Amino acid sequence: MKRFQLVSSLFIIATRTMAWRSSGSTNQELVENLRRNRVFASQRAYDAMIAVDRADFSPRDPYEDAPQRIGYNATISAPHMHAAALDYLQNHLVAGANALDVGSGSGYLTVCMAKMVGRTGVVVGIEHMPELVELSRKNIKKNNSELIENGNVIMVEGDGRQGFADKAPYNAIHVGAAAKGVPKALLDQLAEGGRMMIPVENEDGNQVFMQIDKVNGKIEEKVVEHVIYVPLTSREKQWSHH
Repeated sequence: MKRFQLVSSLFIIATRTMAWRSSGSTNQELVENLRRNRVFASQRAYDAMIAVDRADFSPRDPYEDAPQRIGYNATISAPHMHAAALDYLQNHLVAGANALDVGSGSGYLTVCMAKMVGRTGVVVGIEHMPELVELSRKNIKKNNSELIENGNVIMVEGDGRQGFADKAPYNAIHVGAAAKGVPKALLDQLAEGGRMMIPVENEDGNQVFMQIDKVNGKIEEKVVEHVIYVPLTSREKQWSHH
């Protein structure tokens, strides 16, 4: 795989460093701190994160700006990475949009995305661990059961690297684990004018957060920052570490 050039500005790097200091004692305080530290600018992303309490999806330290374990050798990403992903996808997570959350884990970001696409939109969360699919459904039902009942959120078990063709194409795709290269199936399932945010592992082992747009049928790639994500892997391999 070719080595991608980092095009991120020093501003982005600086704001991400500040982001780690965004922890709060409540969901409101956490999200306010993320905005104060300029992790995201989108009012709609802010509103979504305010509306979705991370405590429903993270069993410990939900308001700490750091990844947390959710069981089954999986983690929920740090809040500043979720905020950044929603910010990059804000113009694609619009009313009535179709979206895909790959590696949906405990279901948090899937619900945030659903808040942004509204009652006429659909977000599919795909996860290869059936236990996490069940956990995410339980988490969502705590305070957002209507999203499942109305079909705005669909949680499925499957290999996220293959996407979920049944509901494709997608206006927005978020991938929550690092891939060695961008899976072709996800590129194929990205709608015209759509955007995917995905952490990709370079050949040197370093990871970058990539913005991928499909414009006039062509794929445009841009690296926005360096990141560290768990690998996008198989169910069998994940269980071997459990």
